[in-house]
Amino acid sequence: MGKSKKDLGRQNQSIRKRVEELEEKVKMDPVKKNPAIHAELEQLKKKLRELG
Repeated sequence: MGKSKKDLGRQNQSIRKRVEELEEKVKMDPVKKNPAIHAELEQLKKKLRELG
């Protein structure tokens, strides 16, 4: 069974919030000493683009 519009909205909102948090951390790590946060940020941005 698919997700309702309300569920999709909540999912998008939580992803956007996580992206904002990660962007702050990425700004503090320009040398990419922690590549995991950079990878997670790219992955979440890609997912947001797919969801619309």
